[in-house]
Amino acid sequence: MADPQGFLKNTSRELPVRRPVPLRLLDWNEVYKPFDGGTLRKQASRCMDCGIPFCHNGCPLGNLIPEWNDLVYKDRWRDGIERLHATNNFPEFTGRLCPAPCEASCVLGINQDPVTIKQVEVELIDKAFDEGWVSPEHPTTLTGKKVAVIGSGPAGLAAAQQLTRGGHTVTVFERADRIGGLLRYGIPEFKMEKRHIDRRLAQMNAEGTIFKAGVNVGVDVTVEQLREDFDAVVLANGSTVGRDLPIPGRELDGIHQAMEFLPWANRAAVGDDVTDGDGLPPIHAKDKKVVIIGGGDTGADCLGTSLRQGAESVHQFEIMPVPPRERAESTPWPTYPLMYRISSAHEEGGERVFSVSTEQFVGEDGKVTGLKAYEVTMEAGKFEKVEGSDFTLEADLVLLAMGFVGPQRDDLLDKLGVEYSDRGNVARGDDFQSTVPGVFVAGDAGRGQSLIVWAIAEGRSAAAAVDRFLMGESALPAPIVPTTAPQR
Repeated sequence: MADPQGFLKNTSRELPVRRPVPLRLLDWNEVYKPFDGGTLRKQASRCMDCGIPFCHNGCPLGNLIPEWNDLVYKDRWRDGIERLHATNNFPEFTGRLCPAPCEASCVLGINQDPVTIKQVEVELIDKAFDEGWVSPEHPTTLTGKKVAVIGSGPAGLAAAQQLTRGGHTVTVFERADRIGGLLRYGIPEFKMEKRHIDRRLAQMNAEGTIFKAGVNVGVDVTVEQLREDFDAVVLANGSTVGRDLPIPGRELDGIHQAMEFLPWANRAAVGDDVTDGDGLPPIHAKDKKVVIIGGGDTGADCLGTSLRQGAESVHQFEIMPVPPRERAESTPWPTYPLMYRISSAHEEGGERVFSVSTEQFVGEDGKVTGLKAYEVTMEAGKFEKVEGSDFTLEADLVLLAMGFVGPQRDDLLDKLGVEYSDRGNVARGDDFQSTVPGVFVAGDAGRGQSLIVWAIAEGRSAAAAVDRFLMGESALPAPIVPTTAPQR
């Protein structure tokens, strides 16, 4: 226990201060100011090693949260990073991007603000990198087995690192021009600067993982070559098919999926020359009236990006009603609470519009100029139109951020011959193996769109399953088995 009187003395939850909105809208840097070390130790002391630490179960990785909170409080940072890395390959990603189900299940959260678990995590890993404690971990022996990992998001990278450390020769294929998947091109720089990816990739490269970017497996490398050259394959290609909105006017120019818009902004933010004749990315929000359809994290990413690009106005539509300001009764502790949240992007501008449904896009000369929508209410589990609530809103750019419906099937999955679940994901068993022997699946491709902690947990578990498939047994940790249904 860090301090027997921890949360009695330090009753308030403290987080880093965000930089002033007018300042941060001028750049793409992360929005938070540095966090004082003394304040962090006080926050770590609020974790008092509960008899049953529900935070372990709240996190799919099974992070040893009370242990590294205690070590940070005692100023034993190097021991703390060892305990953190024991369950989490990439705390620098989760500490910045995860919505923290661990904090939602913190026992202290029953009657006080929960421990700032995520902040302790990110400060711990950042200090470890700064001090040079994050070094390559080489396998003791090589197995002679070769594994291909398709996709370089968090699931693919976690699987690759675990398998490399297990002694296998691992090649990660990524069809984009850089390694990182959605971490690279889907997450804006202001949420996570890409230097965090690059320094982790340097460690993995030194450990022996082979990276091949700009390779579309199934096209540039045939499925036959893949199966001939590798003893096992891990599909970590994500859930990349965006949910569409097939209403009248959808064919108009100026309507894009969020993942058509965000990568251009990310490239520009790191200095890539992606500009057209006007000095702007091919899809941009400068001087435009932007409407984002979808109220989740991806929509908020589009909001913050649009504001930094100089949008004239931004509206973010959400079909669901405004969540309650406190934890909803339908999501009691220790479940993840339904409640109203304000991201850094929401602080910066734009207008959030709840309980609305879009019925038509309108335009002139083939370009979108606006949309028609109406208010809705939830009746018996269905959305019902509020009569007389119709309205029209001008829009030069419409971004669809309504989630994803499954992995892309052509080029690779169909050619491999894998089967699919009823939800359209790659079907798999408890061993993470697809219906094709030797082909495993981890992350969103098998689970469906989910959290980064689930992706890393599945990557680690899939790696253990591949290791067992190749060697007969495995010493690699396997935090979870697939729980999404239906499977094969």
